[in-house]
Amino acid sequence: MMEKYLTSLKKAPLFNSIDENELLTMLKCINPKIVSYKKNDYIALAGEKFNSLGIIAEGEASISMENAAGNRIMMAILKAGDMFGEMLVFSKLSAWPANVQAQEPCTVFFLQREKIIGECEKMCSWHRTLIQNMLVIISERALMLNKKLEYLSIKSIRGKLSKFLLEESKKAGNTTFMLPMNRNELSDFLNVSRPSMSREMCLMRDEEIIDFHLSSIKILNVDALKSFL
Repeated sequence: MMEKYLTSLKKAPLFNSIDENELLTMLKCINPKIVSYKKNDYIALAGEKFNSLGIIAEGEASISMENAAGNRIMMAILKAGDMFGEMLVFSKLSAWPANVQAQEPCTVFFLQREKIIGECEKMCSWHRTLIQNMLVIISERALMLNKKLEYLSIKSIRGKLSKFLLEESKKAGNTTFMLPMNRNELSDFLNVSRPSMSREMCLMRDEEIIDFHLSSIKILNVDALKSFL
């Protein structure tokens, strides 16, 4: 069963520098729990106990939290190869801090923390690579959380949108690119209301700062976006 997911799992940063043959051997040793979910099923609920990290082998999921007012805040969209729980699996916390929900039918591999750090009878050679990859992942996630705090510190919707669009343009290496999430997900990610965000995007289009059609965005005036930050 695991063979059919090797291509997706190879995308996971946890398995960097490990070829497919080694990966299959590794998975047989780690013996992950494999669970399938239907669209809108909760993969993990805030407050539930956990002792493993998850890797999306197939499908798409979202990570979200609720603030004190009960509003949903989108934290991330997970696709095949993406992980969740890696920041907490080795901590003293024993409960999920956020909800993980399937956006479409999903298959998830759950890896117990004891297996990741190499506490198995065989002490396979790839455990060292696995631990090194885990350290890199945690460092990168910490930097990503800092970026999320930057968005929360920006007061205006236009400022949040400008920062997001400039960053996505930089990733794409082009002023024309596709949004990585839909409008509802984007408004949750930026922690703004969907109608207010859509209105601001239309105003920016009227001012010839950006243009868009569905998920396609074209930045017309980079300097204007930078001025809003």
